[in-house]
Amino acid sequence: MMELFNLIGSLFGYILWGAFYVVKNFGIAIIIFTLIVKLLLLTFSIKQQRSMASNARFQKKQKEIMDRYGNDRMAAQAEIQRLMEKENVSMAGGCLPMIAPMFVMLGVYYSVINPLTNTLHIAGDKVTTAMNNLFALPGLGTSLSGNNYGQIYTVKYFNLLQDFFKDGSGNALFSQGEVERINDFAGGFNFLGWDLLATPNSSPFWSLMWLIPVLCFVTSVASMLIIQKMNGTKMQGCMFAFVLIMPLFSAWLAYNVPGAVGFYWIASTVLGFVQSLILNIYYNASIIEARDEAHRIELRRVQEAQVAYVHAPDYVAPSEISKVKKEAAANAKNAEKNSKNNKKKKRR
Repeated sequence: MMELFNLIGSLFGYILWGAFYVVKNFGIAIIIFTLIVKLLLLTFSIKQQRSMASNARFQKKQKEIMDRYGNDRMAAQAEIQRLMEKENVSMAGGCLPMIAPMFVMLGVYYSVINPLTNTLHIAGDKVTTAMNNLFALPGLGTSLSGNNYGQIYTVKYFNLLQDFFKDGSGNALFSQGEVERINDFAGGFNFLGWDLLATPNSSPFWSLMWLIPVLCFVTSVASMLIIQKMNGTKMQGCMFAFVLIMPLFSAWLAYNVPGAVGFYWIASTVLGFVQSLILNIYYNASIIEARDEAHRIELRRVQEAQVAYVHAPDYVAPSEISKVKKEAAANAKNAEKNSKNNKKKKRR
């Protein structure tokens, strides 16, 4: 599975490196990169927004059913089940469109934490040897050994320790071009006063690196609550679990990983929230209900057009029935009157 995510990360790494090559700042490159990824995943975002809007409409009808049946829960549940089949609603409907983006997000994560192989696309055997050399250094190597961010730390300390990166024969491990690319890359990790190669849990308080995990949590919870209120829905199932569990988990990770990873999560959350605001204009519950009603009317019109026409000459419209009855009664009365007059004339 890790190989799959590294493959996806390597593909996205070309985009990340292209953005960095233009702006020369990793923070801005992450924002550009995240925006491009959001555009690539727009189809899944639209499906997710439509699902949330459909669930909002379903929950409104569900409440009406519960109020109608009162304490008869069995009858209410049966009616709700029929409604779900009619509306084609699934309790997992809000979760399924998130599967593909989650896989892509993990791929993006691997492009950020493995910048040498997945962003700069340097040969893996060279990178592995360089990390082994780094971890073998007394003091520094011991503190870094055993974590999953060796490539980020290799970039961070590359300018100071590049002479220690040797192959088995004692020759320089990286070519001159690779050295220039890595040093150029390492010089672009200062963003808004944050060192995106530093880790919040090992940074001093005044560095404000602790703001990264805090912003991870705040932006995640705020965006989900606002979107939930905007759509008029109550999160259920897996969606409800994401309200607190996922933001807390991402904040905990952001506290323990290099700032570049946490900053990507912040950028992804904020841009995703803006995307949801825009999509809600075109895919909210009212608009979807109006579109469904228009589709139903058009379908009925097409079905009626396919029915063979039958001429009914004696047919009387309901609005004319009362008029016809009055005329018939008047005619009958006149006929009776004329009959009486004729009888009188015969007697004379």
